[in-house]
Amino acid sequence: MTNLLKTPLFDAHVALGGKMVPFAGFEMPVQYKSGALKEYTFVREGGAGLFDITHMGQVRVTGSGALAFLQFVTTNDVSKLAEGQVHYSALLNDSGTFIDDITTYKISDTEYYLCINAANRHKDVAHLQAQAEHFDVCVVDESDDTTLLALQGTAAQAALQPLVDADLESIGYYKFAQVQVNGTAGIVSRTGYTGEDGFEIYIPNSMASEVWSQLLENGAEPIGLAARDMLRTEMGYALYGHEISDAVTPVEARLMWITKLDKGDFIGKQAVVDRKADGPKQRLIALKLTGRGIPREHYQVFVDGEPSGEITSGMHSPMAGGVALAYVKPEHAQTGDLSVEIRGKQVAAERTTLPFVRSNVRR
Repeated sequence: MTNLLKTPLFDAHVALGGKMVPFAGFEMPVQYKSGALKEYTFVREGGAGLFDITHMGQVRVTGSGALAFLQFVTTNDVSKLAEGQVHYSALLNDSGTFIDDITTYKISDTEYYLCINAANRHKDVAHLQAQAEHFDVCVVDESDDTTLLALQGTAAQAALQPLVDADLESIGYYKFAQVQVNGTAGIVSRTGYTGEDGFEIYIPNSMASEVWSQLLENGAEPIGLAARDMLRTEMGYALYGHEISDAVTPVEARLMWITKLDKGDFIGKQAVVDRKADGPKQRLIALKLTGRGIPREHYQVFVDGEPSGEITSGMHSPMAGGVALAYVKPEHAQTGDLSVEIRGKQVAAERTTLPFVRSNVRR
């Protein structure tokens, strides 16, 4: 694991028995001593799971042209954001395919905060800074100075409340507050990647160990990458490099709901309009095995016995059985008998809706 970065909590993960693996250029805990299944269960069954997601990137956008800039470089309608509100969005290239998916935080009319994917950080920042030259705006990468924790599960609010000076009950879903976390300025948002109620906590690196330790003292349990992926897959949340990439547009990826074609011009808009008119080359579907097996990434999907596509994310869900997201030919998105090839055998499957299990986010 040479040349890999470490988050400020690396030593804490090792001390807790975390199994460290390479991920997005970092050494990250894939699981702890109890194992991924127990970690997953703890989050789903009412606990407070604590995730170190400091590998994610954070970008601050400031200036009188901030709104116009973000309207042009992202797909969602930033003009609809109120102060203290967050939304899910994307960066597209001129071909209408994904550079990244992001979340956008509105601090004020002239200040916004973006959370970007770890593996795409440098590409995203270079893209944003190049585009910023055409606007009265400043784009600053704050990733190296920021620790990001996710606290997810029914017990998250009770574990976090003693550390902050704001009433967490007043922070609604996809809202945030600038708060004092143990006396230091930070951001707490009611967001997450698990389908459970919870928060994401942005703090300076200097506070990482203290806040991590206090949350554990307040009943939280550390959760690794494997359980996080199980939780997000059950929700059908997209992951860059799996459901979204520079090979697909929002039309294929079922993400037209964050792509506002009526808001004015933005990068990739015309390509998306053209793809929507011409029809997608593939469609993302959710499927569930009706036979025995575990559907995994890259397994082939068949419709009426003919190859149609492949799985992008798949797992055995403790609550729902064998579930997966997959791209198939557009004509197979709604009709035809589905099967997945697992170890040389065709295992029957059926189309289903998302999420695969009930979401417990607080709306």
